[in-house]
Amino acid sequence: MPQDLRAVEWTGTGLALIDQTVLPHRTETVHVRDVDTLVDAIQRLVVRGAPAIGAAGAYGVALALIQGEREGWTDGEILAAVARVRAARPTAVNLMVCVDRVTSRLPEGLDAVLDEAAAVQREDVEANRAMGAFGADWLLDRLRLERPLRVLTHCNTGALATAGWGTALGVIRELHARGLLEVVYADETRPLLQGSRLTAWELVQEGIPHYVQVDGAAAGTILRGEIDAAIVGADRIAANGDTANKVGTVGVALACADAGIPFLVAAPTTTVDLSTKTGDDIHIELRGEDEVLAWGGVRTAPAESRGHNPAFDVTPGRLVTGLVTERGVLEVAAGQLPGEYLR
Repeated sequence: MPQDLRAVEWTGTGLALIDQTVLPHRTETVHVRDVDTLVDAIQRLVVRGAPAIGAAGAYGVALALIQGEREGWTDGEILAAVARVRAARPTAVNLMVCVDRVTSRLPEGLDAVLDEAAAVQREDVEANRAMGAFGADWLLDRLRLERPLRVLTHCNTGALATAGWGTALGVIRELHARGLLEVVYADETRPLLQGSRLTAWELVQEGIPHYVQVDGAAAGTILRGEIDAAIVGADRIAANGDTANKVGTVGVALACADAGIPFLVAAPTTTVDLSTKTGDDIHIELRGEDEVLAWGGVRTAPAESRGHNPAFDVTPGRLVTGLVTERGVLEVAAGQLPGEYLR
């Protein structure tokens, strides 16, 4: 079952990553024993989702140390390899936080590095479980409906995107476990379809009723009153509550604000970056043009067209009804800022 899945697993000599580029049609594992392969896997989205790449990056420090010993690297070369892992994707802060945390144990040797990386993975699962309960409690108390909830989610935030269980999808799983979830609307999440390929796959494994809809349908679904709340994840949260998440998220938030329904962000505290004051300071990753100009290797746009392909957008904190972390729920739009809460 997906809650038992581990997108990132240490094998004793390297990493085993579920290849998320081939789901749902095939379930394959990519075995990683060197830094180049890990960086490539992160950049190609073999492993994706802020907490999951944070866990992969944590073990990446161990990979750099093992490879360095195997190939006779200097300490400086090992640190340079670690820096390459840290910089593999620039928007999600979890990668940097987790790599830095584990790097601090490098002087103690490989066993200490592996212990710290395992702690990163274990703590993420614990945090996900906690935020699932907090988020479900908050939504049920806020909405006070006499029926199961209908929710919308954008991108993939389940076991595949984390060390296990899920963030936004963890809240959804908790509602389902309580018998208080009617249906999920999963946005397909263009251009790489993480919603239709990955979220829908996880929902099928759980037996959770759902619809997959094109991203352009989300606002209309919300404004027609077909959902009660939207629940999404985050890749970086600024001190003022501005939130970077998969591109298309801000449109969902705007529609929720107009409809007067909750827009909930679920993310561990490691996603909050107090050094980033506002969303204007968040670096937005631009990915290759072919992801939007072609499909299945076939060009779909005119040869003269250019592709604009930001991987993320930023939702202003004023639109975030609730921010769910493992510590509880902050009502950001009402003035409860993470920068004050987490100091």
